[in-house]
Formats: sequence, C-alpha cells, structure tokens
Amino acid sequence: MPRIKVSVIVPVYNTGKYVDECAPSLLGQSLAADEYEVVYVDDGSTDDTLSRLQKIAAGHPNVQVHTQANSGWPGAPRNLGMRHARGEYIQFVDHDDMLGTEALERLYEHAKRNDADVVLGKMSSTMVRPRRLFRHTVDACTIENDELMQSMSPHKMFRRAFVEEHGLRFPEGPWILEDLAFVSAAYLKAERISILADYPCYYWMKRDDGGNNTQHRFNPRHGFWANCRTVVRQIKDGTQASSDVDALQNRLLHRLYHVEVLSRTREPEILREDPAEQRQRFAAARELALAEFPPAVREGLPAVSRLRAALLEGDDFDGAVALAERVREVKARSEMGGLRWEDGRLVADVTVDLLRGDGEPLVLLERDGTWWLDPELVDGVPGTADGWEVPDPFRLACAELVVKDRDREDWWYPDGDLEVRLQPTGEGRSRVVAAGRLSLDPERLAGGRPLERGVHDVWAFVQLLGIDRMVRLTGDGTPGAPAAGPALTGGRLALPYWTGSGQLALDVDQRQRKLGPDTATAAATNAERGDRSLPLPYVAVAPGTPAGRLKVTVSTVTVDAELVPEGTVAHLRLPARLKLPSGRHPVTLPKSATPVAHATVRDGTLLRLEGPAYEPGTGRRFLDAVTDNPQVRRIRGRLAR
Repeated sequence: MPRIKVSVIVPVYNTGKYVDECAPSLLGQSLAADEYEVVYVDDGSTDDTLSRLQKIAAGHPNVQVHTQANSGWPGAPRNLGMRHARGEYIQFVDHDDMLGTEALERLYEHAKRNDADVVLGKMSSTMVRPRRLFRHTVDACTIENDELMQSMSPHKMFRRAFVEEHGLRFPEGPWILEDLAFVSAAYLKAERISILADYPCYYWMKRDDGGNNTQHRFNPRHGFWANCRTVVRQIKDGTQASSDVDALQNRLLHRLYHVEVLSRTREPEILREDPAEQRQRFAAARELALAEFPPAVREGLPAVSRLRAALLEGDDFDGAVALAERVREVKARSEMGGLRWEDGRLVADVTVDLLRGDGEPLVLLERDGTWWLDPELVDGVPGTADGWEVPDPFRLACAELVVKDRDREDWWYPDGDLEVRLQPTGEGRSRVVAAGRLSLDPERLAGGRPLERGVHDVWAFVQLLGIDRMVRLTGDGTPGAPAAGPALTGGRLALPYWTGSGQLALDVDQRQRKLGPDTATAAATNAERGDRSLPLPYVAVAPGTPAGRLKVTVSTVTVDAELVPEGTVAHLRLPARLKLPSGRHPVTLPKSATPVAHATVRDGTLLRLEGPAYEPGTGRRFLDAVTDNPQVRRIRGRLAR
C-alpha cells in the first residue's frame, strides 16, 4: 500500500454549501489519490454539513469524516484531525477555501527536497493584499527571517513528526488568535522552513455571506488580550537561545505590536467603531503595550506608526482619532512614462508618492540636519506642536510592483525593484518617493511560467513613513484606449491598455481585447506589401517566440491566419487558397471594421497582401490587368494542363 504523503485537515462547522465548493479542489489534486488523505472534522454542526461530508466520503476512499461536540473554535477539530492523520506531512485548509490543483504535490516535493519542518505555499486571496514574503521561493530559512511573521495563518504544510516531537497543538475552545499561537510556536521550533512562491497553492476566498471576513477576527469576549499576551510571552521565551536576543525579539514582536495593538489606534477601526467601545479597546491595547512590549519595539517603528504608539502609550485617545482622520485622507499617486516593449518585456519608468488630503505631496521638512514630519499632516495632533521628528525616513520603507490575474486572483511580482528615496522639492522640503522600472515578461512572470490567458492588472504597493497603500499603476492615456502597441510573445498576442479607471492592464491571448480595435490607426497607415504574408511593423515580437494564430475575415469569409515572427517584425500570413472571387478584398480582424490589409485573389489563389495605405505603381496595375485578362487565363490553363 502506498505511503500517505500528506494529510489535509479540514475543520468544519455549519459549512453547508461551502463544503461542496471546497471539496473539488481537495479531491482533484495532481498527487495520486492513494498518496494523500482528506480528514474532515465536524465540530458539532447543526445543519446538513455532516450529511454532505458523509456523501463525499462515500465516493472517495481517501476521505475520513470525524465528529465531536461543538467546541466553538477551529482549534479542537484541528487537533482531533492531527490525531487521526497518517501522512508524513499535514496541511491545514479551511472549509471555505481552495487549493491549487498541484498544491500538495509541489509542497510535498519542496518539503522533501529541503528537509523542511514547515512549508509556506504561495497564497492568493480575494480579501487581502499580496505579501512580499511570496516574492521569491526560498529553500531554507529559520525564524531569523522575520518576514515569516507576515504569514501567521495555519494554512501551511507541517512535518507530522516535527509536530509530534514538540507537542504542537492549537489552543482549544473559543480562543481567538489560536493560529498565531500554533504558527509562532512552530516557527520558533523549526530548524528548516521553506517558502514555495512560484505556484499559487492556497486560495483564501471571501464568502458571499461574509462569514470569514477578517473584521470578525477581533473579539475581546474571546480572550483577545490575554491570548495576545500569551503569544508575546511565547515569542520571548522561544528566543532566549538567540545570540542577539533583544534584536530578534524586537523584530518578531514588531508584527504583533503593529497588527494586534496599533490596529486599535488607527483607521479604519478607530473611526468606524462606537467611540465608547473603542475607548475600552484603546485602554486594553495601552495596558498590553506598556506591560509586554519593550520600548525598543516602539522606537523601531516608522514615523507615523511611532506617533500612533506615543499617543497610545500616552493614553491620548482623541489625539489618535485626530491623527487617524488625517492619515485616512492620504492617497498614493503613481506616475508612469516611456511605456514600451523591449525584448518581449513591457517596460516603463515608474514613480509613486503620497499626497495629503488637500492633494499636495506629503513631505518631510529638514531643520538643522533633522527631518520632521509634514506639519500639515500633524497640525492639531497633541504632542506635535514643535513637530514630530523622523530619525530615519526609510525605516521599514518598501515599495513593489505587483500584477494581479483578474480571473484567478493570483498576484505576481515583475522583475525590478522600486527604490525608496528622498526627492528635494525646495525650501528644505523633500518628498519620499519610490521610483524604478517596470519590467513585465508575460512568458515568465507566473513563477517562471507564461501568464494564463486573461487580463492582468498592474498595481504598486508602497509603505512609506508607516503609511501603506495599494495604488493602480496609471499613466496619461485615455481610459479604454491602447497603452502601447501589441506584442507577439510565446505565440500569443499581448495587448496593453488603459482600463476604465485609467489603470494599466495587459490582456494576454485576447481575453477581452482584440488586435483589430487596438491597432486600427496603425493598420490604416501600413504601406507595406508582401506575397502571402504582410509585415505588421506595429506588432512587437519577443525574441524566439513561435508563430501565433488568429481569426481574420477576408471580405465575407473567416479564415485561420498566422502571425509569423521574422526578426523583430510580425508578419500576417493567410492561407494560399481562399474561396473568394478574383479581386482585391479587405482583410479585417475581430471586432474591427478597419482593414488591416487587402488581399489580391485570382482564381481562388492568394497572390499577395498589401497594407491599406499601399499604392500599387503603374507596372503592378498593368500586370494585374494582364493577369485578369480572360484570354491570358485560358493560355495559362492550357500550359498548366
């Protein structure tokens, strides 16, 4: 009997239809069915969830279903699932999420190749922004890689022997932050942690009923503050053996302070919730911050976050509200120039900065060699009458370009980085900007593989001065119009265009855009002439790309044509035989009435293709007349016989 490589553990409670939506992604894995198992644990559901699970198990020998009395939280059913698991590795999946088809196979191979205790698979989501952690695949790292703290959900692959050796279990009962407790303990104990970033493994999906919305994560009635304190102390205890205890602890605690504590002080929460309720949260966050987090954690924050922390620890709720109102108005702005194709890559120069609510750039002010936060941003915020010092303008600053597959919710990172720097604007003021180059290769962007057919939107993410924003990458083009010429890459057409909101998007393989409308103007000016093929100088060609196929209409007949690369120019090639009368016929592309070429046909044979602007000379018109003469055609027929 084959060895069970992976046990997939799925806790469920009153899941209903979402069980059936999740199941196909679990049961249709590329890993052989006898090499993995799916372990469902029903946490005392009161609807038809159990009967749905039993129906699934009846048709699949590698599915187990276990039940228990309701515990009120995912921890206990996950623990029960681990007790029944037989796989070398275990993978946790929530009942309303999905796995990529090759997820288990790829994760297991990556784990075995690197002898990993924990493997993080690339996550795609309809709910949260992309994580920088999944920019590159990593064979092996440890908790010293503090970027791991960006991913604290349990949806990972763990070596079962490692889990058993260290007695890793989820807290049971209504215990909010149970995932942080388990995952942080695993990170601290693991000798080798791997990251698989070149394949979308886990799809964290937003339910249409909002049942898994992250806004429900915070609930003080489920022991949030006590549990957060437990996780903080666990991290402190687990880092005592480090050669630089304080530095490592502070880096790891930064995530908890920033996400779990400072969230109570910033938008949207502090502006959205009932003020009386939020004041209680604010006070509890302050108590935890003062009791458990060293001052160095706060001092290591970027400027705006450090100001929030000072207001929190100074018990200034109204000041935190005032700052949140100002920061809420800050927007990111993107600028792009020189969009073009180079060697099969879509490239452009990109700059991103932040704007205040009044539309003016957010700046730093320099006085006597010291940087100060924009006075307009902190005007009226308590404790900033003399300004707010910025010791390090680049503290925890980062910026990156990301491309989202609109159909599949996958995020990919194009080559090149945005560099954060200060740009002087005069009178001692400087903008903090992120600038660099977009370099998007449609044939390698998806983890070294070609992008899937579809529309791919280009975004920028920036974290500057403690303010993070996702912004659409925009230019000065007309919404709905082509952004650059088309390109033939990998035998497919790639069509850059501006969306209705002005965002740069790339349509790969004509998912929504068609070659015809995007090239009508350029096609009309084409004065080239060929035989069975016509050069299309306005279509860029990637090096080494094979020919692409497309439909064209010649007069009233639709035929299969090719785009054939010859050097750096694509050539439109039509079939040699066309069921058309002799004459000159317009050639049009889908959804376009403007001819891309004219085909000269004689006796059903294509003689040549001409660009719409091609003007045949006197000699060509004479030869056409002779060729079309009935007597000449009879003589040619006798000679052919």
